[in-house]
Amino acid sequence: MRTPVIALCFVVLVAACHRKTVPSKNNAPPATTLPGKSVPPNTTVPPAHADSPAIINPTILGSPLIVVDGSGNIVTSKDRLPSDIAAKVHLSNLARSFTPAQKKNLVYRYKMIPPKVLYVPEGYVSKSARGKYIIYRKKFWYWQQADGLFHLDPTYYQ
Repeated sequence: MRTPVIALCFVVLVAACHRKTVPSKNNAPPATTLPGKSVPPNTTVPPAHADSPAIINPTILGSPLIVVDGSGNIVTSKDRLPSDIAAKVHLSNLARSFTPAQKKNLVYRYKMIPPKVLYVPEGYVSKSARGKYIIYRKKFWYWQQADGLFHLDPTYYQ
C-alpha cells in the first residue's frame, strides 16, 4: 500500500513541476475602460539606444558583388571593382572551381553551391578578433583577405 502512494506522489510532483512560468513581455498594465469613456491613444515613444546598429540603405552603399562563382567563372570584371582593389587582384588566380567531391558535399549539406569570392562594400562588413567578415545568405561566412575581397571560409569545402 505504501509504494503505490509514494509512486502516485512522485508522478504528481513531476507533472506539477515540469511547467515553467514565463512572465509576459508586455509590462504595461491591462487597459480598463469604463462605459461611456474613450480610451486615450498610446503616446509612449520607445527610447533610442545609442548602441543599436544603424540602418543600412542598400541604394547608397551598393550591394555585394559575386566576383567568382562556385563553378570558377569570373562574374564581375575588374572595371566594376573599386580601383584600389582592382589593382591588387589577379582574377585568373582566383578563378578555380570546387572539385566534384566538394560540389557534391556542398549541395548535400547546403542545397546550393556558394560563390567562392565576393566584393562587399564597407557598410556590410563586420569585425571580429580574427578579421573582417560577412555572412552571406545567413549560412556562409566569408573572410577578407589581403587583396580586399572576401573569400569563402575553407571549413565549408575542406
